[in-house]
Amino acid sequence: MVSLTLNPIDIRSVVDGVTAPESGGIDVFVGTTRNHAGGRSVNLLEYEAYEPMAIAMMERLEAEARRRWTVNRIAIVHRLGKVPVGEASVVIAVSSAHRNEAFEVCRFLIDSLKKEVPIWKREHFTDGTVEWSGVAAEAKHE
Repeated sequence: MVSLTLNPIDIRSVVDGVTAPESGGIDVFVGTTRNHAGGRSVNLLEYEAYEPMAIAMMERLEAEARRRWTVNRIAIVHRLGKVPVGEASVVIAVSSAHRNEAFEVCRFLIDSLKKEVPIWKREHFTDGTVEWSGVAAEAKHE
């Protein structure tokens, strides 16, 4: 399962989606909006994406993970729009027969997603300023 959503991510349903009787381990990464960035207070994050390309690249990452590791199920869900402090921006869940593969694939997917997938983040600070953040944001505005 690979998806982008404007709605809050139901973490339990993502985990349920990768649960399988042949899996001995499920690893889950949940990226949440924190209340600070660069020493400043944050109200929320806002995400935008070039959706067709983002989905295609997320599917490519899933295929690469399946090529490199033996896993049973993978889910990658990223939120778009405004994400308040404490809510999930991204959830990645991986099930496999053994925990090691699930851990490795989860790390590979989040690290690759952040570097490669065209999803851009704006930070909304409590002082009223709004700024693009991250390498992907820099690429969007070149």
